[in-house]
Amino acid sequence: MLNWVVWTTVSALASAPAQQTPPAQVPPATVPTDTAPVLVPVAPQAAPPTPDQVAPADQAAPAVPVPMAAPETPPPALPQTVQPLPAGPITEPADIVITGRSDAKIDPFRAVNERSFEATEAVDKALIAPVARAYKKTAPKPFRDGVHNVLYNLREPVVFLNFLLQHKIGKAIETVGRFGINTTVGLLGAFDIAKRKPFRLPRRGNGFADTLGFYGVKPGPFMFLPLVGPTTVRDLFGGAVDRLVLPLAAGRVVTKPAFVVPAAVLGVLDHRAEFDDTLHELHDNAADPYANTRTFYLQRRQAEIDHLRGRGTGSSSPMSEAPKAAIDDHGREVKTAP
Repeated sequence: MLNWVVWTTVSALASAPAQQTPPAQVPPATVPTDTAPVLVPVAPQAAPPTPDQVAPADQAAPAVPVPMAAPETPPPALPQTVQPLPAGPITEPADIVITGRSDAKIDPFRAVNERSFEATEAVDKALIAPVARAYKKTAPKPFRDGVHNVLYNLREPVVFLNFLLQHKIGKAIETVGRFGINTTVGLLGAFDIAKRKPFRLPRRGNGFADTLGFYGVKPGPFMFLPLVGPTTVRDLFGGAVDRLVLPLAAGRVVTKPAFVVPAAVLGVLDHRAEFDDTLHELHDNAADPYANTRTFYLQRRQAEIDHLRGRGTGSSSPMSEAPKAAIDDHGREVKTAP
């Protein structure tokens, strides 16, 4: 019975409407400076937020997406001004300059070569140079030119043979034409008729040493020998082969002393007179005349072979003709800029 009374009382209390108590007035909350602001949805055209709804100055604002700017077009490149090359003498890029380690490789016999050079220079100053200058000064130029032409006309068979060995058939034929015209019409070569109109066949130099270089044989060590002058192993061997060609072409008459001695004397005088100005440039007031002579010789020999191989614009007979270009302080030919 007691349980029924308790259950009835509880049920009645549960079913009775609860008395509503008015909400207590809560003071507006102050947003602390160390907390993030509370974002409250705002209806359209609502009043601006109150100061308590604004984040403090030291609080980071929420990230707002920013539209990407279009990539800037790089400014056009400014035109570069190329400075012109200075006027004056320029040295060929293929010049042979011997310094440091290359000196020992190309000139391993320098000590012996220098002694031979000094001895040759002493003989030249005492005998050969004065006679050659007297020959150049007193002998008429037509006579000297005739001697020069005859001596080089005798080399035409050597030039012809080596052009054949180098497969330069056109130049070989021109050399035969030169030899035939100058030997007959030119009185044994005294007059270079072949280079004039209507033939226009230029004189070209060639030899077996050039043929070896044409096929890639290296020059070998540089040498300065008495009675020979500057040379290399390749050039010394090639010159010996060349001297065997003339007796085969002209017969034994060119091996007799009556021909050999006058031809040798005239050849020395002609060559020394031809290169007198060049030797002055190489030796006078030079710091190292021997080194200048070596550089000059090696450069010209390489230029001759490069010309045969189509790799340069040098003279085709640099060793048989005096250079027309100036020579610098190191014995190298220089060209003037156009």
